[in-house]
Amino acid sequence: MNMKVRIYTLGCKVNRFESGAVMNQLTENGYEAAGENETADVTIINSCAVTAASEQKAYKLIRRIRREDPDTVILFTGCMAQIESNKSKLLDDVDIIVGNKRRADILSVLEDYFTRREKIIRIEQYQSCELYENLIADNFSDRTRALLKIEDGCNRFCSYCIIPYARGRVRSCSLEYIDRQIKTFAEKGYKEVVLVGINLSAYGGDNGYKFSDAVRTACEAADIRIRLSSLEPESMDMDTLKIFSSYDNFCPQFHLSLQSGCDETLKRMNRHYTTAEYEKIVSDIRSTFENPSITTDVMVGFCGETEEEFLRSVEFVEKIGFAKVHVFPYSRRPGTSADRAGGHISNEVKKYRAGLMSRTAEKSRNEFLKNQVGRTESVLLESRKKNGKYEGYTPNYTPVLISADESLVNEIVAVKITGVEGDLCIGKIT
Repeated sequence: MNMKVRIYTLGCKVNRFESGAVMNQLTENGYEAAGENETADVTIINSCAVTAASEQKAYKLIRRIRREDPDTVILFTGCMAQIESNKSKLLDDVDIIVGNKRRADILSVLEDYFTRREKIIRIEQYQSCELYENLIADNFSDRTRALLKIEDGCNRFCSYCIIPYARGRVRSCSLEYIDRQIKTFAEKGYKEVVLVGINLSAYGGDNGYKFSDAVRTACEAADIRIRLSSLEPESMDMDTLKIFSSYDNFCPQFHLSLQSGCDETLKRMNRHYTTAEYEKIVSDIRSTFENPSITTDVMVGFCGETEEEFLRSVEFVEKIGFAKVHVFPYSRRPGTSADRAGGHISNEVKKYRAGLMSRTAEKSRNEFLKNQVGRTESVLLESRKKNGKYEGYTPNYTPVLISADESLVNEIVAVKITGVEGDLCIGKIT
């Protein structure tokens, strides 16, 4: 009887892609994905290490799985597995730990475990010159859009971030890999592909190409919408933007990581731009594309952030007018320079600042949604339903509720946006 496997994915879109690749590898070698109500012989947790909260979420999940399914073999992988120093604590509740660099070995590691029935730790540190790992994940059965990881690693070393230690330096796939995978997704019926990476816009820093080369290849590979995940803002120069705008299937949604709207805070964070430079990039995007969306991440309560600096950050977020903002409090990460710095802020102050920043962001979000009313946009319908309607997304990633026939799910339809309902728009097929 084939063994059943279930994968839990925590964190970013890169992790979701990599979980898909692991599942591909296992199912091609005799494993079966466990159904919703089935117990699993193997449970894989693909972890995140961006914040302390994400680590606590992983520990909580481990305890729940062990309580509910005591006989399952728990394999713990991902960024937290790569950097967590207290491996003995993890091994109290998990059977196998596999670091990011050994992800391709998960099949053989499981075979080894079932042969010897001994706990296993397989962690290997990244070296300065690593090759890109060409993973294959081409079956995102629960989604209407596919993910394609084209870059891994980061060279930036923002003072608060542990990810360069968990992922190594920048590594990029080949243009041929991008072309082949986009064509495969199109053949499988996907209407949209999201290009993802740890530092996506750093693509090509190791192989002589530019990020625009990757996007050009993806856009030209097939008649399928191409969307980008999170980007570092300073990589979006006018030459790059003009290349993107030349393709009708490029989705004008730009998630430009801001982190703070205060120059002094940005400098302590070791970010590589000023607020004036960021504002210029946003202006360039808006002058190049019709109806683009600018979304971002904003951190509050970073070490040393004064009340005056925080309020400048709030003012900047309000000034830019983002389509959406992910607001989160600074989380100390052992091993980073920010963790060793002084001026750490209490959780109470962080909570207050997160609340104020979130309210500011909500106003911008509402204004953005109102500005979409009256427009006719191409909407990719998804299977998710709300209030008896289907939800879909425009090219700039505006969510729209639509009354539609089920046969139109995973199809792109023209929709007139007629109003706003909460955190999304409502519309009707034209």
